[in-house]
Amino acid sequence: MTYNVKALSVDADAAGQVVVDADPDVLGIQEPPRGPVGARRLRRFAASVGMRPVVSGRGARTTALLVADRCAGAVEAAAAVPLPVLGRRELVALPIPRGYARATIAGVQVVVVHLSLDPAERARHVTRILTDVRARLDAGGQCVVVGDLNEIPDGPAWARFGVHLRDAAAKDPVPTFNALRPGQRIDVVLVSDGLRVVASRVPSGPAAERGSDHRPVVVDLALPH
Repeated sequence: MTYNVKALSVDADAAGQVVVDADPDVLGIQEPPRGPVGARRLRRFAASVGMRPVVSGRGARTTALLVADRCAGAVEAAAAVPLPVLGRRELVALPIPRGYARATIAGVQVVVVHLSLDPAERARHVTRILTDVRARLDAGGQCVVVGDLNEIPDGPAWARFGVHLRDAAAKDPVPTFNALRPGQRIDVVLVSDGLRVVASRVPSGPAAERGSDHRPVVVDLALPH
């Protein structure tokens, strides 16, 4: 599951209900609450939905990675990876320090991203993230990238990820932004060829409308034998 929770500032209880209803093994978060107080809020949120943070804060910046308590023993190689901030003269949008969360869970590398609003910075960051993805795939492993790409599907970031990973969305993809009146699909789960997509959905209903300004994406995957 991937979910931009808007720092849990919209309706944290509704966001929690969305997660409880989905009951994911793995949850990639974008825009987690940050700072010392934010870290405590994230831990409390995770506990309230039966999960725990395995990557948050520091270099992960605007991303976090949670796993269900039942899956905690399957986590290895967790890391928070900072991304470079381009100079103000190179950027169209205000620079925000970004990073990504990465961990291997049940043998699958999961990468959580929250790409920049600025096209040039977004492209630079995709290049860095893809070094991790390619290394995993070249070694014969499996990889899942989840997150908020801040770009619609015909954009260059989608195309570059698409060289190595495939979109796990259903045949008729559902928009994810904004939560109340979804009109754009900018949140995504991308998977490597060795993973079979069993089901894919975008939760709807009152809690999904209230929990954040994004709707999440939930994908069920079958792991290779």
